[in-house]
Amino acid sequence: MNADNSSCSLGVDSQYVELAVEVFAMLADATRVRIILALRNGEMAVGALADLVGKSPAAVSQHLAKMRLARMVSTRQDGTRVMYRLENEHARQLVADAIFQAEHALGGTPAHHRAEQESA
Repeated sequence: MNADNSSCSLGVDSQYVELAVEVFAMLADATRVRIILALRNGEMAVGALADLVGKSPAAVSQHLAKMRLARMVSTRQDGTRVMYRLENEHARQLVADAIFQAEHALGGTPAHHRAEQESA
Protein backbone atom coordinates (compact mmCIF):
# COMPACT_ATOMS: atom_id res chain seq x y z
CA MET A 1 0.00 0.00 0.00
CA ASN A 2 3.02 2.32 0.06
CA ALA A 3 2.72 3.47 -3.50
CA ASP A 4 5.47 5.69 -4.83
CA ASN A 5 3.89 9.16 -5.22
CA SER A 6 6.11 9.94 -8.21
CA SER A 7 4.28 7.24 -10.20
CA CYS A 8 0.85 7.95 -8.70
CA SER A 9 -1.44 10.22 -10.71
CA LEU A 10 -2.91 11.53 -7.44
CA GLY A 11 0.34 13.00 -6.14
CA VAL A 12 0.73 16.77 -5.72
CA ASP A 13 3.28 16.77 -8.52
CA SER A 14 0.99 14.87 -10.90
CA GLN A 15 1.30 15.68 -14.57
CA TYR A 16 -2.53 15.68 -14.69
CA VAL A 17 -3.19 18.61 -12.34
CA GLU A 18 -3.54 21.18 -15.13
CA LEU A 19 -5.79 18.86 -17.12
CA ALA A 20 -7.92 18.31 -14.02
CA VAL A 21 -8.33 22.08 -13.73
CA GLU A 22 -9.55 22.13 -17.33
CA VAL A 23 -12.12 19.45 -16.45
CA PHE A 24 -13.38 21.58 -13.56
CA ALA A 25 -13.52 24.62 -15.85
CA MET A 26 -15.61 22.61 -18.32
CA LEU A 27 -17.99 21.70 -15.51
CA ALA A 28 -18.19 25.28 -14.21
CA ASP A 29 -21.36 25.85 -16.19
CA ALA A 30 -24.86 25.03 -14.93
CA THR A 31 -26.10 23.90 -18.35
CA ARG A 32 -23.23 21.43 -18.74
CA VAL A 33 -23.83 20.06 -15.25
CA ARG A 34 -27.51 19.63 -16.11
CA ILE A 35 -26.58 17.87 -19.35
CA ILE A 36 -24.41 15.41 -17.44
CA LEU A 37 -27.22 14.81 -14.94
CA ALA A 38 -29.62 14.20 -17.84
CA LEU A 39 -27.23 11.74 -19.52
CA ARG A 40 -26.42 9.75 -16.38
CA ASN A 41 -29.09 7.14 -17.18
CA GLY A 42 -28.36 6.75 -20.87
CA GLU A 43 -28.10 8.41 -24.24
CA MET A 44 -30.35 11.17 -25.53
CA ALA A 45 -30.85 13.33 -28.60
CA VAL A 46 -30.27 17.10 -28.52
CA GLY A 47 -33.97 17.96 -28.58
CA ALA A 48 -34.76 15.82 -25.55
CA LEU A 49 -31.75 17.22 -23.70
CA ALA A 50 -32.81 20.77 -24.56
CA ASP A 51 -36.28 20.12 -23.14
CA LEU A 52 -34.83 18.66 -19.93
CA VAL A 53 -32.31 21.42 -19.27
CA GLY A 54 -34.59 24.26 -20.38
CA LYS A 55 -32.33 25.63 -23.12
CA SER A 56 -32.65 25.91 -26.87
CA PRO A 57 -31.40 22.99 -29.00
CA ALA A 58 -28.81 25.34 -30.53
CA ALA A 59 -27.41 26.27 -27.10
CA VAL A 60 -27.34 22.62 -25.99
CA SER A 61 -25.59 21.66 -29.24
CA GLN A 62 -22.87 24.23 -28.56
CA HIS A 63 -22.34 22.88 -25.04
CA LEU A 64 -22.28 19.30 -26.33
CA ALA A 65 -19.68 20.22 -28.95
CA LYS A 66 -17.38 21.57 -26.23
CA MET A 67 -18.04 18.54 -24.05
CA ARG A 68 -17.30 16.25 -26.96
CA LEU A 69 -13.94 17.97 -27.59
CA ALA A 70 -13.19 17.49 -23.88
CA ARG A 71 -14.09 13.81 -24.29
CA MET A 72 -16.87 13.98 -21.71
CA VAL A 73 -19.56 12.88 -24.15
CA SER A 74 -19.55 10.77 -27.27
CA THR A 75 -22.04 10.31 -30.07
CA ARG A 76 -23.82 7.62 -32.00
CA GLN A 77 -25.72 8.13 -35.25
CA ASP A 78 -29.33 6.85 -35.13
CA GLY A 79 -30.72 7.49 -38.60
CA THR A 80 -30.83 11.26 -38.90
CA ARG A 81 -30.51 11.84 -35.15
CA VAL A 82 -27.29 12.10 -33.18
CA MET A 83 -27.47 10.42 -29.81
CA TYR A 84 -25.23 11.68 -27.00
CA ARG A 85 -23.96 9.68 -24.05
CA LEU A 86 -21.39 10.12 -21.33
CA GLU A 87 -17.98 8.92 -22.44
CA ASN A 88 -17.30 7.27 -19.07
CA GLU A 89 -18.56 7.33 -15.48
CA HIS A 90 -16.09 9.95 -14.22
CA ALA A 91 -17.95 13.12 -15.28
CA ARG A 92 -21.12 11.66 -13.78
CA GLN A 93 -19.30 10.94 -10.52
CA LEU A 94 -17.70 14.40 -10.42
CA VAL A 95 -21.10 16.05 -10.82
CA ALA A 96 -22.71 13.75 -8.24
CA ASP A 97 -19.93 14.53 -5.74
CA ALA A 98 -20.28 18.27 -6.42
CA ILE A 99 -24.04 18.08 -5.81
CA PHE A 100 -23.44 16.14 -2.59
CA GLN A 101 -20.88 18.75 -1.49
CA ALA A 102 -23.43 21.48 -2.26
CA GLU A 103 -25.96 19.69 -0.05
CA HIS A 104 -23.45 19.89 2.82
CA ALA A 105 -23.25 23.67 2.38
CA LEU A 106 -26.90 23.95 3.44
CA GLY A 107 -26.21 22.49 6.89
CA GLY A 108 -28.11 19.72 8.60
CA THR A 109 -28.07 16.17 7.32
CA PRO A 110 -27.80 16.15 3.52
CA ALA A 111 -30.31 14.07 1.56
CA HIS A 112 -27.61 11.66 0.38
CA HIS A 113 -26.71 10.85 4.01
CA ARG A 114 -30.36 10.40 4.99
CA ALA A 115 -30.74 7.87 2.15
CA GLU A 116 -27.67 5.98 3.44
CA GLN A 117 -29.07 5.98 7.01
CA GLU A 118 -32.46 4.70 5.85
CA SER A 119 -30.93 1.82 3.90
CA ALA A 120 -28.75 0.72 6.85
